[in-house]
Amino acid sequence: MNTEPLKKKNMLYLLSYICVPIAVTAVCFLLGYLFFRDGGMGAVILFMVPPALSALWWIFAGKLIFNGKRKKMLQELERSGFTPNHTFDSDGCTVVVDIGRGKIAMLFFWNPFQSYVLPASRISKIWTDDGKTGVGPLTGSSRVSFLFTVDNIRIRVNTFTSNKRWRMDSDYILTGISKADMMAEALEEAKERSA
Repeated sequence: MNTEPLKKKNMLYLLSYICVPIAVTAVCFLLGYLFFRDGGMGAVILFMVPPALSALWWIFAGKLIFNGKRKKMLQELERSGFTPNHTFDSDGCTVVVDIGRGKIAMLFFWNPFQSYVLPASRISKIWTDDGKTGVGPLTGSSRVSFLFTVDNIRIRVNTFTSNKRWRMDSDYILTGISKADMMAEALEEAKERSA
């Protein structure tokens, strides 16, 4: 179990994820300018390949790293005797609940190298947010999530997100609310059983 404070973001990882491809591309542009002013294949490679690789890095690398670390975390939990009664994978976080032992495990997208296994008693508040906005016939939501607070750090785990607003009686919204309520209940039950 982790005793250190919870960190959703590893700033060194976040900055290197964003800045290293930019720096490599800038160096390649500088080299292309200094050594291949007349063009040629070297200039094409230095001016085209690094930006393309940077874009691929930003699109795919974060997800690949996070998915690999999530898989490793789940295997380690299984070996340690952690019983995953409920697991929820979201775009920014994975939450695993062991109701019987009153524990939760978490892994965050922007801190994938540190997984957390905590007693659920460290949770101070649990709730569901249906994201409802608007009035009358314009009432709707584009995000449903369950939230909980650990050591005064609020953790939001999306159960449904969209780039458009859906009516509150939409199947997407109702399914998202159902998932959020289920996870909130699992966290409450684990908290009650936690020592």
